[in-house]
Amino acid sequence: MSVAASALHGQVSQARPRSTAAAAHAAPARVALLGTGTVGGAVIARLASWRGTALGERLSLVHVANSRRAAVGLDGIAPERAVAALADSAQASSLSDIALALEGEGARVVIDATASEAVAEQHAQWLAQGIHVVTACKIGQGTSLTRWRAIREACAQGGSGYGDSATVGAGLPLLRSLRELQAGGDRIHAIAGVLSGSLAWLFNHYDGMRPFSALVRQARDAGYTEPDPRDDLSGEDVRRKLLILARAAGVVLDAGDVEVSSLVPPELAILSRDGVDAALPALDAPLRERYAEAYKNGEKLRFIARLERGEDGRVSARVGLESLPGDHPLAGGAGTDNKVAIWSDRYKVQPLVIQGPGAGAEVTAAGLLDDVLRLVG
Repeated sequence: MSVAASALHGQVSQARPRSTAAAAHAAPARVALLGTGTVGGAVIARLASWRGTALGERLSLVHVANSRRAAVGLDGIAPERAVAALADSAQASSLSDIALALEGEGARVVIDATASEAVAEQHAQWLAQGIHVVTACKIGQGTSLTRWRAIREACAQGGSGYGDSATVGAGLPLLRSLRELQAGGDRIHAIAGVLSGSLAWLFNHYDGMRPFSALVRQARDAGYTEPDPRDDLSGEDVRRKLLILARAAGVVLDAGDVEVSSLVPPELAILSRDGVDAALPALDAPLRERYAEAYKNGEKLRFIARLERGEDGRVSARVGLESLPGDHPLAGGAGTDNKVAIWSDRYKVQPLVIQGPGAGAEVTAAGLLDDVLRLVG
């Protein structure tokens, strides 16, 4: 299947591997990295570890930017010098400069390691110009259908690929598995999973005795949640991930088609960010009651995303806290693990279960660069 055709089917482009001789003579792909925070920093470190290897010779970092400034090296920027080059640069960051910086021999790739709406808005434009886009940001494919369709159409127009493995499960083979099952003639009936590393950690540790608010503070201080933990507890991040999975499974949902049951009570939701910490105990009583009921029934609380397609073709999608039997495929797990079950024609009774770290800079960076290498061949 061609790169463009793959994109139209919502697939990460799977370029054919080059022969050793071809790889030796091909120009390295020119890479622009946007975002140098936790994930972007891990991308830089991984690229630096590849210096002098066959993998390192396939990629040339020519543009590095954060929200304030950019560093450009048309002949390449040594990854181990990227952060220093950015600090020393007087060039203001501009999304309109990236295509120019990528001009030259070899494939062109933008790695989006941001959570920026403005960057996500540019994905389709770059793709239409023949520039591959690889991203961990869920805004591109996990929000409006209009933007999702624009990305698909731009891939076809530009003959480019969109690497999205890191948007759900931090590079776990979730999207790839869904697409390969369908490519083999399988039909997806249902998907259910723990898709948030932060919420997985919270409910793997909550025992109904320690206040849930104290656990939330611990998770926030450890970096498991966003600085404002309501971003995790609201379920909105999980909604985006479920939309991405659903669309990859051939179920074209809009954001409003997913029912979300937030864990954030109204009195906590209305507060400014500065007032959140003091009001976190509003979570305690409702969660303690939910835990007690589950414990009485020998069940466990898990924050679950579900997509179900009935025999009549009707689809339901929802996100929220559930009480699961102890032997349920999604009741296990540890730490920040994501765990996803897929039911299909092939896996009717016992689902295919994919489990592994669903958060973390190193695994996310690895997922991003895996996609880059697949796209550039």
